[in-house]
Amino acid sequence: MEQEQLKKLLVKVQSGKVSVEAALDKLRHLPFEDIDFARIDHHRPMRKGFPEVIFGEGKTTSQVVEIMTRMARHGNQILVTRLDADKAKTVSKKFPKAVYHPLSRVLTLEKKPLPPRSSRGTVLVMSAGTSDIPVAEEALLTARIMGNETDYFYDAGVAGLHRLLAQKEKIFTAAVLIVVAGMEGALPSVVAGLVNRPVIAVPTSIGYGASFNGLAALLAMLNTCSSGVGVVNIDNGFGAGYLATLINQKD
Repeated sequence: MEQEQLKKLLVKVQSGKVSVEAALDKLRHLPFEDIDFARIDHHRPMRKGFPEVIFGEGKTTSQVVEIMTRMARHGNQILVTRLDADKAKTVSKKFPKAVYHPLSRVLTLEKKPLPPRSSRGTVLVMSAGTSDIPVAEEALLTARIMGNETDYFYDAGVAGLHRLLAQKEKIFTAAVLIVVAGMEGALPSVVAGLVNRPVIAVPTSIGYGASFNGLAALLAMLNTCSSGVGVVNIDNGFGAGYLATLINQKD
């Protein structure tokens, strides 16, 4: 339950439009709902500003559907990450308004438009290569469903810096930049050297053997000589999108 929903409920109780018993019924599952295999944190929107996010990998289809069903009753925006296409097909039959994004393996169900977020500006997502796009898209969709104004451009790595500089208007006007790169992970350092805004670096597991499934990119980003770079875990586009939202909000 979001803070605004709770306020409306209390106003209705105060005016007599909703009985105390009915209000108690709505609040019964705060702060969490125990459904045996999961304890759904319905209180999270009030604490964090956005509902709990469902990590689809490792869960059965029926578990994903059940968690979504319980969350949907509260009118929450729903974000499911790392959901494979077969599971998504079954989930979409139960929730026909859900949208599945196969490239990033993200499923979204927007129960209602979020109120405009008081933000500092645009969250810009960029990828070094085309192969990094799935992780970049996870970051983009996370930031977008959390109410941010977003923009993106892809395949602008250090092997051809003219491609990056061609997007300088977007780069210089963004409030927060998410930079996704595999291989040697150099792009966040270059971008951070150009701007006075926070840069969130996302290493990906893309690369040949000595990239060690993203470890080389992760270490390069942690050792950047450019100031103002924060680094999330390998392939963690969701974490980058969430962090960008917290940085971008004014209140």
